[in-house]
Amino acid sequence: MPAELSSERAPQARPAPSVSAAGPSAAEPTRGIRLVGIGKRFGNVVALNGIDFEIQRHSRIGIVGPSGGGKSTLLHIVAGLMEPDVGQIDVEGSTKAKDRLARCAMMPQRDLLLPWRTALDNPIIALENRGMPRPAARAQTRPYFERFGLAKFENVRPAQLSGGMRQRVSFLRTLMAEKDVLLLDEPFGALDSITRSQMQEWLLRALGEVPRTVLLVTHDVEEALLLSKTVAVMSPRPGRVVRMLETNFPTTGSRREIVTSREFVDLKEQALEAIG
Repeated sequence: MPAELSSERAPQARPAPSVSAAGPSAAEPTRGIRLVGIGKRFGNVVALNGIDFEIQRHSRIGIVGPSGGGKSTLLHIVAGLMEPDVGQIDVEGSTKAKDRLARCAMMPQRDLLLPWRTALDNPIIALENRGMPRPAARAQTRPYFERFGLAKFENVRPAQLSGGMRQRVSFLRTLMAEKDVLLLDEPFGALDSITRSQMQEWLLRALGEVPRTVLLVTHDVEEALLLSKTVAVMSPRPGRVVRMLETNFPTTGSRREIVTSREFVDLKEQALEAIG
C-alpha cells in the first residue's frame, strides 16, 4: 500500500452487530457489503484512506461526516462507478466494478425525473430497459403508488408534484430497478426542513416494508441515526471511519418521539463529537 495512503489508517472501531471493522477474510464471498483497506486519491489529493467495514445483507448503514471527506466517493466505489486505488471491496459476492454496478441502484439528491413522462411512467424505466412491455411494467409498478402515498397521482407530470412526492417517485424508480443494494446519496438534501422530516418518517416505514441492503450518505446526523441500523462517522479528508455507532434506541412511536428520546440524543451527541 502506498505510504501516503497507509500512513493515516483509520483506528479500529468497536464493531456493531450489523457492521464490523474486521469481518471474514477478503477471499471469501459475502452476502452484504465488505470493504477492506479502501483508499482513493485524485492527483495529489487523498480522498479516502484505510476504510474498513462490513454490513450484513438487508441491514442499513448511514455515513456521515464533514463536506469533502469522501462520503460520495465511497458510495461511487461501492456502486462500481469507480475503483479504489488500494484495498478490496465485495458487494453481494461481486468484486469487479461492472458486477458491483449490476447489483446496486442509486438514488441521487436531485430526483432527475423525466418531465415528459408521467409519475407512473418514470419508475418503470428500469423494467422497460430489461425488455418488459410498458403495460406489464405499469401493472407491476402501480400497486406501489398506494403503498407510498401516491395513489391518484399516477398520470400526473413531475412538474405538478410537490418536492416530497417527487422524491417518493424517485425512490420508487430506484426500487423498481430490483437491485438488492440501495445507495442513497443525500436523498432529501434539496427539500425544506419540514418536508425533509416528513420524508424521513416515510422512508423509515418504506424500508421496513421492502428489505434491502442500504447505504445512506448524508450531512444530517439526525437523518443518519433515524434511518440506519449503524452509523459510520467519517473524518475530514482524507476520509477515515473514526467511529461506529449502533442505533439501539426505541424505534416505535412518531419521529418526534424517537428523535427526542434520551438514547437518540445521546447517540447524536456522540456522532457530533466524533465529527469534531
